[in-house]
Amino acid sequence: MKLLVSALEPSSNLHLKALYPYLRETELCGIFDESLGTPLYSPKEFSVMGIKDVIGKIFAAKEAMSELLFLARDADKVLLIDAPAFNLPLAKKIKEKYPDKEISYYVLPKVWAWKKKRAAKVDKYCDKLLSIFPFENQFYPRCIYVGNPLMDEIKTFKQEVSTNNKIAFLAGSRKSEVRSLMPIYHELRRKHSQEALLVIPPHFSEQEIKELYGDISQYTIMKNTHEALLQVDFAYVCSGTATLECSLIGTPMVLVFVANRLEYWIGRKFVKLKHVGLANIIYDFAGKDAMHAELLQDEVNVERMYEVYKTIDAQKFLERSIELREELGQSRLKDVAEIILQ
Repeated sequence: MKLLVSALEPSSNLHLKALYPYLRETELCGIFDESLGTPLYSPKEFSVMGIKDVIGKIFAAKEAMSELLFLARDADKVLLIDAPAFNLPLAKKIKEKYPDKEISYYVLPKVWAWKKKRAAKVDKYCDKLLSIFPFENQFYPRCIYVGNPLMDEIKTFKQEVSTNNKIAFLAGSRKSEVRSLMPIYHELRRKHSQEALLVIPPHFSEQEIKELYGDISQYTIMKNTHEALLQVDFAYVCSGTATLECSLIGTPMVLVFVANRLEYWIGRKFVKLKHVGLANIIYDFAGKDAMHAELLQDEVNVERMYEVYKTIDAQKFLERSIELREELGQSRLKDVAEIILQ
């Protein structure tokens, strides 16, 4: 079977890699990580964050969409993962040109955060809606909750509070995130006597690491997020999927987020959620208190971040982590693959 895939984000490709072993006798084409075959485009070419980045990629995205539409002709099925700004227009084009071409959407657009009208478009242009959050049926009545892939991708969870005298710094997977956080992390690192693990996404080249991270001689470099989080007693984590990974593993943490002021203002104007972190959002929909602290914009400073570290209740965090695992339930990647391919 030939499966057209559009997986633009680093997190999308982590999920695709976990799913891939169950996509038996399937040839992938489209946009995905090179470790899974020979893509038309690498996801690195679509690494964007913010208005300025997006504008610079518009023409490249249009060209890629046209080429994917051409590939869809010979594909048996289509799999879209997250990235709705690209994947929803692509779904529309494919469904209009090939009405009988079956489209599965895995990691649905987060319409519970903003752009709720996208839900109607997903319902119109996609055949199978695969949800990874238990509350999404409030927004996608036709969706199937298939468990959260992190519950399958994370191989070991903490069952007790760790005391390894290590901390972790995660600056995000996008270049703009790293540029914003690393100067603060470097200053913060000097306040810690513990061994400091710096988690660098594997998609960054050595040249990119040198340009983005600066002097990292005072850190132990890690490429595997889960392994790093299992080792440490506390983590400073850039907003994103890594915050949910940390919350599930059971490592006490603080979420940090810094964006362009205009983009942040626009985001706060349209996003009506109480929290930014995925674990906190899950608890919000469940009617429960937030799990971890969140520091945004000007709050992201050495004094405030270190204060959260000093006052964290590690035992309570672990208890909430175990509760969160129960809330999400077991992932079913084998079932996800069967739904997509059947």
